[in-house]
Amino acid sequence: MREQQEASGDALMTRIGQAIMLLHGGDREEARNRFGALWAEIGEDADPLHRCTLAHYMADTQDDPGDELAWDLRALSAADGLSEQRPARHQEALAVRAFYPSLHLNLAADYVKLQRPEAARVHLDRARAATDALGDDGYGNGVRAAIDRLERGLRAE
Repeated sequence: MREQQEASGDALMTRIGQAIMLLHGGDREEARNRFGALWAEIGEDADPLHRCTLAHYMADTQDDPGDELAWDLRALSAADGLSEQRPARHQEALAVRAFYPSLHLNLAADYVKLQRPEAARVHLDRARAATDALGDDGYGNGVRAAIDRLERGLRAE
C-alpha cells in the first residue's frame, strides 16, 4: 500500500480515492466516516485540491440536504483557492476551470432539494457558463446532460 501511495505522488489523494471507491461501491456510511477522518486530519487550511476533493465527495454522503449544501459550498470555496498549477501536478490534463461546472451543478441540485429555485437557477447558469472548460468526453458530456436534466426540471416547476 505504501509503495502504491508513493507511486501516486500524493498519499492523501490515494486515501481520498479509496474512500471514493467505497462511496461508488454503495458504502456511503463508511465513505462518510473516512472522509470525515481525513477532513479532521487535514483541517481547514490544507491544500485546496485536497479540501475541494474531500468536500465534493463528502457532500455526496450526506443525508440532510442542508449538510450536503454546506459541503458543496466548502468544495467551491476550496476550488476558488486553487491555482492553475496545483491540479496539474496531480493529473496533467486537469484544469481548475474544469471543476466549476460540476461544483455549480451540485450546488444547483442542493438548492432544488432545499426548495430554493432562484438560488438553483443562479448556480445552474454558472454551471452552464463554465462548460467550455469540459472536454468532449464521457465526463464532460455527462455533466452537460445533468445540467440539461436539472434545467428541464426547474422549468417544469
